[in-house]
Amino acid sequence: MRILCTNDDGIHAEGLAVLERIAAHFSEDVWVIAPESEQSGASRSLTLSAPIRVRKDGPKRFALSGTPTDCVLIGVQNLIPGPAPDLVLSGVNRGQNLAEDVTYSGTIAGALQGMQLGIASLAFSQAKGFRAAGSIAWGTAEAFGPGILQRLLEIGWPADVVMNVNFPDRDPADVRAVEVTEQGLRDHHIAFAEMRTDLRGQDYYWIGFKGTLSDPPEGTDLRAIYEGRISVTPLHTGLTHAPTRRAMSGLLGGAPPRFGPLGP
Repeated sequence: MRILCTNDDGIHAEGLAVLERIAAHFSEDVWVIAPESEQSGASRSLTLSAPIRVRKDGPKRFALSGTPTDCVLIGVQNLIPGPAPDLVLSGVNRGQNLAEDVTYSGTIAGALQGMQLGIASLAFSQAKGFRAAGSIAWGTAEAFGPGILQRLLEIGWPADVVMNVNFPDRDPADVRAVEVTEQGLRDHHIAFAEMRTDLRGQDYYWIGFKGTLSDPPEGTDLRAIYEGRISVTPLHTGLTHAPTRRAMSGLLGGAPPRFGPLGP
C-alpha cells in the first residue's frame, strides 16, 4: 500500500509525526508532503496567485509553500513517481475538527483533495482544550488511530466520501467507545476577531475561537467528543439541501420571473 500523509499544521508539527507512525503500521511506502508553515483555516484554497516552492526534506518527504490542497494535488501529480497513492491521510490536527469547523479546516481539505483525485482519504484530529491548558493527548490518537484505520479499511466507504476521525481530549485509558456520528451544528458562533494595536500605533485584528461549549444532540460529532468518545463522521462535498430544492422547485422553476414590487 502506498500512503500519502499531509496536514495543515506544517511539516514540523507533532501531529504529523504521530500520523507517520500510524501510517507505518500499514506500509513502508509512506510519503509526506506537507505545508512548509502552518495553514490552519486554509480550507480548500489553492495557491493561484503565487508560485509554489518545493523543498525536499528527506527521503519521500517534501515541504511546500502552499496549502494542504496544493500539497495533495502536486504530490500526487508531480512529486510521487509511479502509481498514485492508495490512501491519503491528513492530520493529526492539533485540535478538533467538528461541526461547521470542517468547512474551515485545512486538514479536512487535504483529505477532500485526495478524494477528488480518486484516492481513499481520511482526516484525523486530536481534540484539545477540554482539560489542562496546553496539554494535548497525542497518545490517544496514536493508541487508537491504527485500529480505527484498519477497521475502516476493512469496512470501506463510498468513493465520494472522506472519513473525519476525531479523538477526544482524554488519555487512552479513559476512552471507552467509538461512535459513527453526523456533522453537528453549534448553537452559537465561536469565531471572533480581536482588535489590537502594534508598536507603531496601527490597529490590526487577530482571529480566534471562544472555548464555550454547545448543547448538541446525541449522535453528533460534538456530543461524542464532549463525552469522551472517538467520533467517526462520513463527509462529502454534496452541499445541496434537498428539502429546500424540492420545496422551491414548484415556486421558482419554469419561466424566469420578472422583477417587480415585493408587496406592501
